[in-house]
Amino acid sequence: MHILIVDDEALARTRLRSLLADCPPGPDGLPHHVCEAQNADQAMALLQSPGPRPVDLVLLDIHMPGRDGLALAHALRRLNLPPVVVFVTAHPSHALQAFELDAADYLTKPVRRERLQQALAKALRALALRPAAALDSGPTLLIQERHTTVRLPLTEVLYLKAEQKYVTVRTLNRNYVLDGALAELESRHADQLLRVHRNALVARTAMRSLERQENMEGREEGDAWGLSLHGIPELLTVSRRQLPLVRAALRSAMQEA
Repeated sequence: MHILIVDDEALARTRLRSLLADCPPGPDGLPHHVCEAQNADQAMALLQSPGPRPVDLVLLDIHMPGRDGLALAHALRRLNLPPVVVFVTAHPSHALQAFELDAADYLTKPVRRERLQQALAKALRALALRPAAALDSGPTLLIQERHTTVRLPLTEVLYLKAEQKYVTVRTLNRNYVLDGALAELESRHADQLLRVHRNALVARTAMRSLERQENMEGREEGDAWGLSLHGIPELLTVSRRQLPLVRAALRSAMQEA
């Protein structure tokens, strides 16, 4: 594999190089080709420059000067042929964010050779599935349920509604509970989700029509409109502030239909 190590600490890069040299070669039987970058800008420059072979795997630190590893991972997803990402960090608290970015693995420092070999095996499996991933349904939400993690395609989501400390995620068949913030979800998925109220986002593709409602339960003064969604009977309150945006989105959907 062609592997890029991104870490602002020279000693950390050297240790990973040494561990990789002790790991078995890839499926082609050749030793791993390893290069380095000490920050996100250097990494992007290297990844976007023409070369004899693309980078297959990025071993990525999180806490770095300038853009951190999470921001770089976001940027990598926009490349035509994004590499597989494995985070290598001294901070285990970012594991959930890492897997939301579809990282193949998450290693904590100091890294052991056996653990690195496991990460390389996961990266190889991810590379083998990469053509199929291009046909995937797109972005997903990562939802913790008891002792399991559900990867929910965003295409299945009808709306998200803030409920005290959590967010209710409504699909056609059931509800999920997501530990997150609407503002972050709105920023990350603005193309798919539209804010209709301070406590609700809806899937743009699920919007059906606006209905005038005089006595909608829980509505605030001036919020007299309800949004009907495909597949569910309940209406979502639309705030007066968001009403023009909702109307514009509905008109745009009708024109495209």
